[in-house]
Amino acid sequence: MDQAYRDATTKMETAGVDPEYVIGWQGGYLGHPEREEQRVTAAYTAGFEDGQEKNGDNFDKWKK
Repeated sequence: MDQAYRDATTKMETAGVDPEYVIGWQGGYLGHPEREEQRVTAAYTAGFEDGQEKNGDNFDKWKK
């Protein structure tokens, strides 16, 4: 993993972001395939899309 990945993950976890968003972001960032349809949530999808774009600016919307 690169430092940007580590920094973003730490920042999201410290801020109390929904774990589904964090997992989605990590998967998108790393280029993993999406989850199967029955396990996808809105938070996961948003995180996955942001992770694909390596965008760490939208996670505030998913704080608990």
